[in-house]
Amino acid sequence: MTALIGRSARAAAALRTVVAAVSPENGPAAVESHVDEALAVPGLLVQVAAGEADGAQGHAIACFGDPGLDAAREVAAGPVVGIAEAAMRTATYLGRSFSVVTTLGRATGRAWELAGRYGVRDACRAVRAVEISVLALETDPAARDRIAHECGDAVDVDGCDAIVLGCGGWPTSPATSPRCSASRWWTAWPRP
Repeated sequence: MTALIGRSARAAAALRTVVAAVSPENGPAAVESHVDEALAVPGLLVQVAAGEADGAQGHAIACFGDPGLDAAREVAAGPVVGIAEAAMRTATYLGRSFSVVTTLGRATGRAWELAGRYGVRDACRAVRAVEISVLALETDPAARDRIAHECGDAVDVDGCDAIVLGCGGWPTSPATSPRCSASRWWTAWPRP
């Protein structure tokens, strides 16, 4: 998953931008709960500090719960961007409203909480879950179709103008699915 995130970031990066996609050496393989988040933050902070020592000019936390974001901002000299904050704010630039499509139902409360924290809760029409674990996104052959179906429902039922994909490890954009066409909705993150 880290390799996919790194490839996506490199594809979007400006010329001469070096992207180092790293994961903590210790902690959970995926962040799917408050316990996972608490266990992931120490390793994340070690990686931010290592990046600072290597001259990194900025950091992105590629986990939709934005774990450790405030602490990482204290460690880093440059900007630290959480993908939930970036995606939600970007979605509000693309339209009047957005819906979040995330992995598991237990993550929906966190997405609502972050929308409030980032000042975009009124623009968030819904938070939907596809009930696929983060690590299964890489192995479940039905994941892409289920994500696309839920995105289509978000547009049709919620009436949103943009979709925020609520996981750093989405396989690919579902925009090419017959259920969703790029002319009907935008993906705020990640963009292949």
